[in-house]
Amino acid sequence: MQKTAMKKLEKKLTEQKTKLENQLNSFAVKSEIVENDWNAKMPSFDQGGGSLEDEADEVEEFGMRLALEGTMESELKKIDAALQKIKKGKYGLCEKCGKPIAQGRLDVYPQAEFCAKCQV
Repeated sequence: MQKTAMKKLEKKLTEQKTKLENQLNSFAVKSEIVENDWNAKMPSFDQGGGSLEDEADEVEEFGMRLALEGTMESELKKIDAALQKIKKGKYGLCEKCGKPIAQGRLDVYPQAEFCAKCQV
């Protein structure tokens, strides 16, 4: 892979990481103990009455936050792994077969772990 393409993808990965962390910060708290671990905050819809409807809405919203947190954490881990591979000079190689991942695939999804053939 060309050095300029690698730098461009590294920049894109870093920007994606920052964006994901900012989004996570809006509804979750970063763990001080475990790296890349976030904990969704329980929403509060209580408007003084403490109704069952408010509580049900809070639980539903918390469930959605947990699911979103898990998905975003997973992507964040893939991004960090890709950035580490760049530092180690192993970026762009399929984790399954070891062959290079197509440049077009990396341009679209720079944290790709597998080539298109092995992804299936």
